[in-house]
Amino acid sequence: MGKELKTNAMRILDKNKVSYDIIQYECDTFIDGLHTAELTGAPVEQSLKTLVLQGKSGQYYVFVIPIAEEVDLKAAAKTVGEKSVELLPVKEITAVTGYVRGGCTPLGMKKPFPTVIQDGAADYDTVYISGGRIGMSISLNPADLVRVTHARCADVVRHTTP
Repeated sequence: MGKELKTNAMRILDKNKVSYDIIQYECDTFIDGLHTAELTGAPVEQSLKTLVLQGKSGQYYVFVIPIAEEVDLKAAAKTVGEKSVELLPVKEITAVTGYVRGGCTPLGMKKPFPTVIQDGAADYDTVYISGGRIGMSISLNPADLVRVTHARCADVVRHTTP
């Protein structure tokens, strides 16, 4: 693989001696995670999206949750010890993370932020995350993702009551 294809995320995985696979797909603009999984053939339940939230304190947090789920803002705030959190506006994603919408990954942001990965992700042998640019995904072992991002796992998705 040529150097030009390496993203910060891949360099971090390489540095930490993490085994991963790269999945590239044709895409020039943002598409949501469900469409990405459809294009790549990645199982929806093992495909994760990266969300950046900002707490009332001003601190940024990274939440990695299944692509078909929504973050529960109250649960997320409680998990990180904030009174409240809100999603980072799309126009601020690049300035805060260094990544564009659709290419945001929990690996290699401009600064390391506290990271939370949805409980249950570690139940799989492999999970799929953004590779750090639009048109690229990475598959890796979830335990490696937790280790490299110094994440903790918690239940932070919205649950519907029957």
